[in-house]
Amino acid sequence: MNGADSLPDRWRAARPPVAGLHLDSAACSRQSFAVLDATAQHARFEAEVGGYVAAEAATPVLDAGRAAVAALSGMPDAEVVFTTGSLHALDLLLGSWPAGPADRRTLACLPGEYGPNLAMMAAHRFDRRPLPTLADGRLALDDAAFALAADPPDLVHLTAVASHSGVVQPLSMMAQLCAELGLPLVVDAAQALGQIDCAVGADVTYASSRKWIAGPRGVGFLAMRPELMQRLHPRLAASGWASTNLTVAQQLELGEANVAARLGFSVALGEHLACGPATVRAHLAALGGISRTVLADVRGWRVVEEVDEPSAITTLAPDEGADPQAVRAWLLAERRILTTYASVERAPLQLRAPVLRISPHADTTADDLVSFAEALASATAAT
Repeated sequence: MNGADSLPDRWRAARPPVAGLHLDSAACSRQSFAVLDATAQHARFEAEVGGYVAAEAATPVLDAGRAAVAALSGMPDAEVVFTTGSLHALDLLLGSWPAGPADRRTLACLPGEYGPNLAMMAAHRFDRRPLPTLADGRLALDDAAFALAADPPDLVHLTAVASHSGVVQPLSMMAQLCAELGLPLVVDAAQALGQIDCAVGADVTYASSRKWIAGPRGVGFLAMRPELMQRLHPRLAASGWASTNLTVAQQLELGEANVAARLGFSVALGEHLACGPATVRAHLAALGGISRTVLADVRGWRVVEEVDEPSAITTLAPDEGADPQAVRAWLLAERRILTTYASVERAPLQLRAPVLRISPHADTTADDLVSFAEALASATAAT
């Protein structure tokens, strides 16, 4: 995992020095100098020539970002809409989905679905059907095949890696199943893009910039197959008032835009492709294995994922009364170690108690993870 010009060395050299130990990349990764510079330079260019002139000049980079999204989503011909993040992308999608009988539509999703996603589904009057799962929350594929064939929903929504657990869903097999059944598969890749292979042939993929891709906050995307995009009914439909014929994707993207953030995201996507997505995924999975190994014996905590789970996320469930929120605060205040406190609102239909989560990125070392295990033991004893 080390060596001259290794991925960790390149990742670390490309970024400002970290103030402590950053183990929170599933929430928000550290941006590179190139991403920070591109974002700042565009903002300065807006001040020099005007925002719309600057936006037009940024078109080639933004188009390259869209092409990168399409490639990483496994849809080379996808239409890609920039959004403010994952939840905004889901809002655009569900708010534009064709109406069903009595304006009711159905979707199938996991019981461990992200809480804000559940709220968005309810806001757009989608009836939810739970997908069958195994004990660890992983999709039970054979049971799902039977249930979906027997009573097909309007769409299947699969969160590839949850917000409260590092368990990786069988994304590729689910994509194949949905294709066989003729069901649109929508993939929430917020925690997955850049960490697991998302180029599986789904019909829709959406995600945020700030997590494993390490772009700016406040930007994300919605990528769709063109034939499905044409079936949508945007809430801001352009018929009758637009001076030109706007595509569905352009109608979905109407409104104010932080072009500087989109530009930074496009640069981050280019950096990810330059590192080699398969190389990054393998390295992150190895870090996850190291994390789960060194944390297995820390008293007061239970590691949720199996050691060989192909994910960099490690979830720690308290089993002797430890308080994840207090421990997270102690680690940050006393050791400058950044982790995630995950409350039950992240997965209200599955998570029974809060958990602590770590998510190291490529510049984290095995020694860092050993140091974290020692700090966790101290934090648990002190809180």
